[in-house]
This record gives sequence, structure tokens and C-alpha cells, in this order.
Amino acid sequence: MSLAPADLDAFLARAAAAVLVEVTATRGSTPREAGAFMLVAATESLGTIGGGQLEYMAIDEARQLIARRRIAKSKQRAEMDVPLGPEIGQCCGGRVELTLRLLDPQAAKTLRARLDLEVARLPHVYVFGAGHVGKALALALAPLPFRTFIVETRTAELENLPGGVEARLAAIPEAIVRAAPQDSAFIVLTHDHALDFMIVREALARPDASYVGMIGSKTKRARFARWYRAEGGNPARLARLVCPIGGHDVPDKRPEIIAALTAAELLRHIALEASPAVTLKKSEVAGTA
Repeated sequence: MSLAPADLDAFLARAAAAVLVEVTATRGSTPREAGAFMLVAATESLGTIGGGQLEYMAIDEARQLIARRRIAKSKQRAEMDVPLGPEIGQCCGGRVELTLRLLDPQAAKTLRARLDLEVARLPHVYVFGAGHVGKALALALAPLPFRTFIVETRTAELENLPGGVEARLAAIPEAIVRAAPQDSAFIVLTHDHALDFMIVREALARPDASYVGMIGSKTKRARFARWYRAEGGNPARLARLVCPIGGHDVPDKRPEIIAALTAAELLRHIALEASPAVTLKKSEVAGTA
């Protein structure tokens, strides 16, 4: 996610005073949605309401509030209604309403609770395998609005993961799939094809999975499909498997490229609620895993 609770805590520990700048309403084309916010202190800021001249204007207004805070009867809040047109050097064409208010201890506590709730609601993404592509994918997913886990059977591979990514050492990775919360995403790219197949079979047994992906090729997918059917798997569920991850249109196979394409693919699946899992018939859900 873009702003973690720990980021807020560190910012407020450094700032003698801070202003919460929040987008309260939008019309037309705007850089951010209602509810987006940033924090402004005398010498730094945290988060963004979209950048550009709009953000510069908001920062300037926020710092005026901070400068006036010790003056008797000074305002503790302000509103801004900004047209995003040529007059401010932006061409979005929409309009943004902002509310700015000095952050007191109670408001800071409320904001912290809001971030905690957002973290609790983040979709879980489980990346099975911490090889070259797994580590690149962890780096790509770390700043995105997911709670990302890297699952490995090998202890050494879980070292030096990016911040914000959680490590899970598991002798039986399929158990992680079974225990995952509803609407989790599963990306499988271990060092062993047989292990990949076992994990993917378990993930396809979860009709609530938002995404099930496996690294590989058309040949690997066909091989998995034959094995899956021979093991008694429900053929209707195979349509949910994304393999190869990241698509076919970019031939570059460097780990970082695969990771970037897969992260974008995952965002689309979750944001657009495009997972076929939600359309499975009850008879398919009840079929053999």
C-alpha cells in the first residue's frame, strides 16, 4: 500500500505540527479520487493528492495553517475548490474540493485507525517460490495495495526480501493455500514443477481465489492440464488458471519484466473483479478438487 501505519507514526514523530489534506469531492477528470489524502508538515509531506499545481497549492495553504496555529482565534481548517484548468497550469478538466485541518491528537488517532483498517482489508497475495522471479515479484508488489507473502520450503531463499513483504517458511506449501483468507491471490513459481502442480491444484480448489497463476509456458500448462484431469481434478476449474503469468505479448523473459507484467495483470484481475471464480456454478464448486 502507498501509506503504511508505520509511515504515519514516523512522520508524526518528526513533525511539530501537521495538516491533513483530504480530497472531499471531485467532478470530471481528476488525478485522485475522493478520500485520497496527504499530510503536510513545515518542511516535508507524506502521501499525495495527485501532484502538480493542485498539490503545490494545497501544501502552501497547509503551511499557512501551520504558521498561524499559535495566533489567537486563528483558523484550524480550510477548504479549497480548485478547477483543474489552464488557470493553474493543469489540463485534467475536472474540479477538486479539498478540506485541510490541523491534526490534533484525536484526529491523528482516528487517521491511524483508518490506516489500520485499510491494512486489514488488503487482499492477500501469496507468491510461492523465492527464486529470481519470485524476488523480483516481491519487489514489484511491495509498494502496491496488497499484503504480500513469499512462501518457500528453503530457509536461505527467504533472506533479503524487500520491506513490507512477509516471509513464510512451509514444509507443505499447500497448507498455506488452504489456510488463506477469502479472495486471496496465488502465484506459483517454485523451483520444482511437481511442487508447482500440487500448489496450483490446491489453489484451484478455492472457488473464492481472486487469481491463480503459474509461471511457465503453453507446454507446461498443457502438461498440468493432463496431470490435473488424471488426478480427478474438475476440468471446469482449469479456465481459472493463468499460465504463463504476465501474458504472451512481451517476449522478454528477464525476471524484472515478468514481475512487472504479472503485477499489472494481478492488479487488473483484482480491481476489475474479473476472476472466473465468482461465476462458478455450485455443481463446479462441489466437484472434485
